[in-house]
Amino acid sequence: KDVRRLCEKAREIFRDESNVQLVSCPVTVCGDIHGQLHDLLELFRIGGSCPDTNYLFMGDYVDRGYYSVETVTALVCLKVRYSRRVTILRGNHESRQITQVYGFYDECLRKYGDAEVWQFFTDMFDYLPLTALVENTIFCLHGGLSPSVQSLDQVRAIDRVQEVPHEGSMCDLLWSDPDERTGWG
Repeated sequence: KDVRRLCEKAREIFRDESNVQLVSCPVTVCGDIHGQLHDLLELFRIGGSCPDTNYLFMGDYVDRGYYSVETVTALVCLKVRYSRRVTILRGNHESRQITQVYGFYDECLRKYGDAEVWQFFTDMFDYLPLTALVENTIFCLHGGLSPSVQSLDQVRAIDRVQEVPHEGSMCDLLWSDPDERTGWG
């Protein structure tokens, strides 16, 4: 019941955020956490706790680590409490399909006995912003650029409230990794 209320409150906040979320400096930018709760806590110990430090998290909060439920719960609690100080973007692991393969789904079953908590979180993931723009200068996202996106207005226009598609601009923004090839791979 508490997780449901938390996810509903977070969804309300994310619903009002843009696909290109504006972020002001100073901000600490953080990459993949992947269920590593102790690493997240160490990051706060070194970087400063909220609300004293602004944070931008660029996705992949769950899967692979042993504490995905606790990690994503902590981040969402911080977002709800300090919504203007914490920015949370969607990564490619904030998806139903990927979490069923890489551990978050199984962790929820193990810790709660059913998939209800997993469903609350994955429904909320659909509302996460896709990118951020720090000081109108630095473009931040989990994946990479897309050949089908030529402007920030095109990113703003993406309908993000869905499961991560297998192709297209939203997929590229969450999945594209750097490569040695030139041009669009």
